[in-house]
Amino acid sequence: MSFDLAVWEGSRPLTNEAGLEEFKRLYAKYLEEGVSEEPSARVKAFIAAITEKYPDIVDLPEDQVDDGVWSDSPLMSNASGPLFYVCVRWSRAEDVAPFVADVAREQGLICFDPQSGELR
Repeated sequence: MSFDLAVWEGSRPLTNEAGLEEFKRLYAKYLEEGVSEEPSARVKAFIAAITEKYPDIVDLPEDQVDDGVWSDSPLMSNASGPLFYVCVRWSRAEDVAPFVADVAREQGLICFDPQSGELR
């Protein structure tokens, strides 16, 4: 089980409902339709920033993979264009999700929790 977050470029939606609609639109366009785009420079920089603290599973030594915080890997495969969809191990969500949201905010990106339908 994982705790998922979406991070994207753009103007911050004014409401959670508008955030949900924008998330659905971006997810359908960049991840569901099977037409993957090169992740934007800002999304790549975001992934680089979060993996400084919590390395991608593919970058961990084999004996540390089970201690990684991400549910899947490589993280870059969950990025397309302006959108990044990240899955955090449920047991680590409490400490990792706020970190992801903080880094997104610092970098001028939007962070959205699709489980609750709330902007972070």
